[in-house]
Amino acid sequence: MARQLMTRLQPERWPIPLDRLPAGTVLVGGAVRDGLLNRLPDHPDLDMVVPADALEQVRKLSREFGGACVVLDRERDMARLVLGSWTIDLARQDGDDLTADLLRRDYRINAIALTLTPDPKLLDPSGGLADLRARRITAVNEQNLLNDPLRLLRALRLAAELSMTIDETTLEMIARHRHLLPKVAPERIQAEVLKLVQANSADQAIHLLHSLQLIAPWCSDQPQRTFNADALTKQEQQLALPLARLTQLLSDQGVNELRFSRKQIQRSKRLRRWWMRDQQQGADTLNERERLILHQELEEDLPAFTLAWPMEQQREWLSRWRDQEDKLFHPSAPLNGRTLQTKLGLPPGPRLGELIDHLCLEQAFGRIRSQDDAIQCARAWIHKPL
Repeated sequence: MARQLMTRLQPERWPIPLDRLPAGTVLVGGAVRDGLLNRLPDHPDLDMVVPADALEQVRKLSREFGGACVVLDRERDMARLVLGSWTIDLARQDGDDLTADLLRRDYRINAIALTLTPDPKLLDPSGGLADLRARRITAVNEQNLLNDPLRLLRALRLAAELSMTIDETTLEMIARHRHLLPKVAPERIQAEVLKLVQANSADQAIHLLHSLQLIAPWCSDQPQRTFNADALTKQEQQLALPLARLTQLLSDQGVNELRFSRKQIQRSKRLRRWWMRDQQQGADTLNERERLILHQELEEDLPAFTLAWPMEQQREWLSRWRDQEDKLFHPSAPLNGRTLQTKLGLPPGPRLGELIDHLCLEQAFGRIRSQDDAIQCARAWIHKPL
């Protein structure tokens, strides 16, 4: 099994030859787990444990091979080497020996090590291999979860990514200590949530999140919608589902408190606002101005907006959205401000902006089909009574 794992890892592709790593280096964590599951990405993150002097070893390797040395935790002697698309983390062994180090980790499936020797061996002191075979996530022990409460949330993220179940005793531990999660830096919680909503089995994990009330301080109180993504292409699903799940999961206050990016916050708030408007008044019944604003605000995220709709209505809107020439679903002004100033002698100011909005609306609903149409429409609008 160790030799098969080494073959899958393809160390000959790594940016650093094995013989340049410190003596006694072992590979741990996600690369070992994902390699055993045969789900390695092209450039897996390589987490390694070294006997001593991890930071100094990373500095030495960065000088020899180029790249950047990033200090992750000076006190615990952890550093990262970034070489192009590769990241290699080195950490000093935590404890008297490697077994002690592995037994301080979060979940058994993450507590497996691979020696990087000509005759590689797997070290599995907690039973991670059995858990991988059973597709189960089990805590190494309860205290390890308390040492870093983010690990409570990580179990659900791993379950979503790996399509695994969480051991019942571990679930009890998570429920028992859920009050500790708000003590974790919000940026770290945000990173786990983002990974969770992007995962294939995210919906089951989100249901479990609600059952455990694990992120209750940040959750939305809106009714849960059932999403149907069958009408979307795979690429559209990758765009729409994470945003829809995030918007349904977290409140506006929650996305702010967890310090999501400004763009993520804006997208989530817009989607939530239009969802609520759609519940009050169906999108097909909006007047022209309201429809235009909807498509201006949700042009990028329209598939997410339609996820809870009946299939027939969803297909109709998606068909139009996929047509980049559809002027309602991809609204734009037929003439820019500079052209209008040149041809019509208009000064810059609010009235020019109002005219551009008017032309955009007329084009969106098919009443402008050419630049000549746009000029005539603009002249008519300018000369209409105020």
